[in-house]
Amino acid sequence: MKKAILTTKVGMTQIFNEDGVLVPVTVLQAGPCVVTQVKTVENDGYSAVQVGFVDKKDKVVNKDASGKKQIVHRHGVNKAEQGHFKKAGVSSKRY
Repeated sequence: MKKAILTTKVGMTQIFNEDGVLVPVTVLQAGPCVVTQVKTVENDGYSAVQVGFVDKKDKVVNKDASGKKQIVHRHGVNKAEQGHFKKAGVSSKRY
């Protein structure tokens, strides 16, 4: 099984190594990842774990008189995906 880390790029910077040489480096932000589905050989024909990373942005439809936002759904999430994330007990994820 392959091992991986899901990250997003924060930016670039530079550091000096022990010899005083300037080295460019990439700054990454990792996790938290949540398990959204477990695939099994019996049900899916293979074994795998599906993970979610980075929340999707909320779509705000309107505000009431008090200014409270009414969130209807998240951008780019269809009803099937909404049910998938609801069954997993997590908020909608981007990746």
